[in-house]
Amino acid sequence: MIIVMGLPGAGKSTVLKIAADAGWNVSNYGTEMFEIAKELYGIENRDQLRKLKAEEQKIVQAKVGEKLAAITERKTILDTHCSINTSKGYLPGLPYSIISKLKVERLVMVTAPIADIMQRRSADKSRVRDEQSEQSLAEHDDMNRNYLAAYSVICAAPAIILQNANGKLEQTQSRFAALLE
Repeated sequence: MIIVMGLPGAGKSTVLKIAADAGWNVSNYGTEMFEIAKELYGIENRDQLRKLKAEEQKIVQAKVGEKLAAITERKTILDTHCSINTSKGYLPGLPYSIISKLKVERLVMVTAPIADIMQRRSADKSRVRDEQSEQSLAEHDDMNRNYLAAYSVICAAPAIILQNANGKLEQTQSRFAALLE
């Protein structure tokens, strides 16, 4: 399994389109969490996930983790977040109890200049996101780098950071495609 992470708006899903076109199974962690949280807690959209209590989020994560740990197909990519910014602080997107059970080949963090992420978020009317300052987004991106390093140590998998600046999508996708070979 390849795990692709980054801030909302960094362009993870857009970069990953190349993998789906190449026959890889792309699973979105947030979508998996939403389906379970909708059933357990009655939430109505993915943006309500981060509003759940930390204990509720952990229950949902554990259920998704069980599902992911059962994946044995090599050509699987997990699209997720390194960390979740909550009102009480950052939660790991992939807690030890989950990532330690996964068969991880490599970790990829997709990031972009903070101004690009802010512009993408404001243009995306399909999501309801909390307002974040450039400083807050930069802090979150820094936290993600720390989590990426920790995840790499836990699962003994190499980690790489891909820059996905505006106007550089093809270059970023090309670098990502090389990781699929």
